[in-house]
Amino acid sequence: MTRFLDFVLSFLGLVFLFPILLLLCLIGFFDTGSPLFFQTRVGFKQRPFVLVKFRTMKPETADVATHLADASAITSFGNFLRKTKLDELPQLWNVLTGQMSLVGPRPCLPVQEELIDCRNSLGVFDVRPGITGLAQINQIDMSTPELLAKTDAEMIRGLTVAKYFRYIFLTVVGRGQGDKVR
Repeated sequence: MTRFLDFVLSFLGLVFLFPILLLLCLIGFFDTGSPLFFQTRVGFKQRPFVLVKFRTMKPETADVATHLADASAITSFGNFLRKTKLDELPQLWNVLTGQMSLVGPRPCLPVQEELIDCRNSLGVFDVRPGITGLAQINQIDMSTPELLAKTDAEMIRGLTVAKYFRYIFLTVVGRGQGDKVR
Protein backbone atom coordinates (compact mmCIF):
# COMPACT_ATOMS: atom_id res chain seq x y z
CA MET A 1 0.00 0.00 0.00
CA THR A 2 2.74 2.50 0.88
CA ARG A 3 4.53 1.90 -2.46
CA PHE A 4 1.31 2.88 -4.26
CA LEU A 5 0.98 6.01 -2.10
CA ASP A 6 4.67 6.81 -2.63
CA PHE A 7 4.34 6.52 -6.39
CA VAL A 8 1.16 8.60 -6.68
CA LEU A 9 2.25 11.32 -4.23
CA SER A 10 5.78 11.64 -5.63
CA PHE A 11 4.45 11.78 -9.20
CA LEU A 12 1.91 14.47 -8.28
CA GLY A 13 4.55 16.32 -6.28
CA LEU A 14 6.99 16.37 -9.19
CA VAL A 15 4.28 17.51 -11.63
CA PHE A 16 2.77 20.24 -9.48
CA LEU A 17 6.03 21.42 -7.94
CA PHE A 18 7.93 21.45 -11.23
CA PRO A 19 7.91 25.29 -11.54
CA ILE A 20 9.26 25.60 -7.99
CA LEU A 21 11.89 22.91 -8.62
CA LEU A 22 12.97 24.74 -11.76
CA LEU A 23 13.18 28.09 -9.95
CA LEU A 24 15.19 26.57 -7.09
CA CYS A 25 17.54 24.95 -9.62
CA LEU A 26 18.08 28.30 -11.31
CA ILE A 27 18.75 30.11 -8.02
CA GLY A 28 21.00 27.24 -6.92
CA PHE A 29 22.97 27.54 -10.15
CA PHE A 30 23.73 31.19 -9.38
CA ASP A 31 24.44 30.35 -5.72
CA THR A 32 26.94 27.50 -6.18
CA GLY A 33 27.21 26.83 -9.92
CA SER A 34 25.91 23.32 -9.23
CA PRO A 35 22.32 23.28 -7.93
CA LEU A 36 21.94 19.53 -7.42
CA PHE A 37 23.86 17.30 -5.05
CA PHE A 38 24.29 13.58 -5.67
CA GLN A 39 25.52 11.24 -2.95
CA THR A 40 25.71 7.48 -2.56
CA ARG A 41 23.60 6.28 0.34
CA VAL A 42 22.67 2.91 1.84
CA GLY A 43 19.19 1.79 0.85
CA PHE A 44 16.80 -1.15 0.94
CA LYS A 45 18.59 -4.43 1.82
CA GLN A 46 21.78 -2.33 2.23
CA ARG A 47 22.02 -1.73 -1.52
CA PRO A 48 23.71 1.54 -2.46
CA PHE A 49 21.78 4.14 -4.44
CA VAL A 50 22.35 7.73 -5.49
CA LEU A 51 20.31 10.23 -3.49
CA VAL A 52 19.58 13.60 -5.10
CA LYS A 53 19.03 16.85 -3.19
CA PHE A 54 19.40 20.54 -3.78
CA ARG A 55 22.93 21.61 -2.89
CA THR A 56 23.09 23.57 0.36
CA MET A 57 26.86 23.60 0.86
CA LYS A 58 29.73 24.89 -1.22
CA PRO A 59 30.71 22.35 -3.91
CA GLU A 60 34.21 21.78 -2.48
CA THR A 61 32.81 20.71 0.93
CA ALA A 62 34.01 17.31 2.19
CA ASP A 63 31.58 14.45 1.57
CA VAL A 64 30.73 13.63 5.20
CA ALA A 65 27.60 13.16 7.29
CA THR A 66 25.82 16.46 7.93
CA HIS A 67 26.50 16.41 11.68
CA LEU A 68 30.25 16.24 10.87
CA ALA A 69 30.20 19.04 8.28
CA ASP A 70 31.41 22.56 9.00
CA ALA A 71 28.50 25.02 9.31
CA SER A 72 30.51 27.68 7.46
CA ALA A 73 30.22 25.54 4.31
CA ILE A 74 26.45 26.21 4.13
CA THR A 75 25.55 29.00 1.72
CA SER A 76 22.90 31.58 2.61
CA PHE A 77 20.56 30.12 -0.02
CA GLY A 78 21.42 26.65 1.31
CA ASN A 79 20.44 27.76 4.80
CA PHE A 80 17.06 28.87 3.44
CA LEU A 81 16.62 25.53 1.65
CA ARG A 82 17.43 23.61 4.84
CA LYS A 83 15.14 25.66 7.08
CA THR A 84 12.21 25.25 4.68
CA LYS A 85 13.17 21.61 3.88
CA LEU A 86 13.02 22.49 0.17
CA ASP A 87 16.45 20.87 -0.25
CA GLU A 88 14.66 17.51 0.07
CA LEU A 89 12.28 18.01 -2.89
CA PRO A 90 14.50 16.36 -5.54
CA GLN A 91 14.25 13.15 -3.51
CA LEU A 92 10.74 12.84 -4.91
CA TRP A 93 12.57 11.39 -7.93
CA ASN A 94 14.18 8.76 -5.67
CA VAL A 95 10.71 7.94 -4.33
CA LEU A 96 9.14 7.78 -7.79
CA THR A 97 11.82 5.36 -9.01
CA GLY A 98 11.36 3.09 -5.96
CA GLN A 99 14.72 3.75 -4.31
CA MET A 100 13.07 5.54 -1.40
CA SER A 101 9.72 6.02 0.31
CA LEU A 102 8.20 9.27 1.50
CA VAL A 103 8.22 7.79 5.02
CA GLY A 104 11.02 5.59 6.29
CA PRO A 105 14.43 5.70 7.95
CA ARG A 106 16.71 8.40 6.51
CA PRO A 107 19.33 6.77 4.27
CA CYS A 108 22.82 6.85 5.74
CA LEU A 109 26.25 7.06 4.17
CA PRO A 110 28.22 3.84 3.55
CA VAL A 111 30.91 5.05 5.99
CA GLN A 112 28.47 5.31 8.92
CA GLU A 113 29.36 1.81 10.10
CA GLU A 114 28.04 2.13 13.66
CA LEU A 115 24.60 3.21 12.39
CA ILE A 116 24.63 0.49 9.72
CA ASP A 117 25.43 -2.16 12.34
CA CYS A 118 22.68 -0.92 14.67
CA ARG A 119 20.12 -0.74 11.88
CA ASN A 120 21.13 -4.14 10.52
CA SER A 121 20.62 -5.78 13.92
CA LEU A 122 17.10 -4.28 14.17
CA GLY A 123 15.94 -5.07 10.60
CA VAL A 124 15.75 -1.43 9.54
CA PHE A 125 17.17 -2.22 6.09
CA ASP A 126 14.15 -4.43 5.35
CA VAL A 127 12.24 -1.32 4.25
CA ARG A 128 12.97 1.47 1.79
CA PRO A 129 14.66 4.52 3.30
CA GLY A 130 12.52 7.62 3.48
CA ILE A 131 12.52 11.38 3.22
CA THR A 132 10.97 11.70 6.67
CA GLY A 133 9.90 9.59 9.60
CA LEU A 134 9.51 9.32 13.34
CA ALA A 135 13.15 10.19 14.07
CA GLN A 136 13.05 13.32 11.91
CA ILE A 137 9.91 14.77 13.50
CA ASN A 138 11.44 14.09 16.93
CA GLN A 139 14.75 15.74 15.95
CA ILE A 140 16.80 12.55 16.32
CA ASP A 141 19.65 12.66 13.84
CA MET A 142 22.57 10.54 12.72
CA SER A 143 24.82 11.86 15.48
CA THR A 144 23.12 9.38 17.86
CA PRO A 145 23.25 6.12 15.85
CA GLU A 146 21.87 3.72 18.45
CA LEU A 147 18.90 5.95 19.34
CA LEU A 148 18.26 6.62 15.66
CA ALA A 149 18.24 2.91 14.78
CA LYS A 150 15.90 2.09 17.69
CA THR A 151 13.54 4.91 16.68
CA ASP A 152 13.58 3.75 13.06
CA ALA A 153 12.76 0.18 14.13
CA GLU A 154 9.92 1.47 16.34
CA MET A 155 8.50 3.45 13.41
CA ILE A 156 8.68 0.47 11.06
CA ARG A 157 6.88 -1.84 13.54
CA GLY A 158 4.06 0.65 14.11
CA LEU A 159 3.68 2.26 10.68
CA THR A 160 0.08 2.62 9.53
CA VAL A 161 -1.41 4.65 6.70
CA ALA A 162 -2.56 7.24 9.26
CA LYS A 163 0.96 7.56 10.71
CA TYR A 164 2.40 7.70 7.18
CA PHE A 165 0.34 10.83 6.47
CA ARG A 166 0.95 12.20 9.98
CA TYR A 167 4.75 12.08 9.54
CA ILE A 168 4.47 13.79 6.15
CA PHE A 169 2.14 16.47 7.54
CA LEU A 170 4.35 17.17 10.57
CA THR A 171 7.40 17.47 8.31
CA VAL A 172 5.65 19.86 5.92
CA VAL A 173 4.50 22.13 8.76
CA GLY A 174 8.04 22.34 10.14
CA ARG A 175 8.34 19.76 12.90
CA GLY A 176 11.93 18.56 13.16
CA GLN A 177 14.99 20.50 12.09
CA GLY A 178 17.01 17.89 10.22
CA ASP A 179 20.56 16.90 11.01
CA LYS A 180 22.56 19.34 13.11
CA VAL A 181 25.66 20.90 11.61
CA ARG A 182 28.73 21.74 13.73
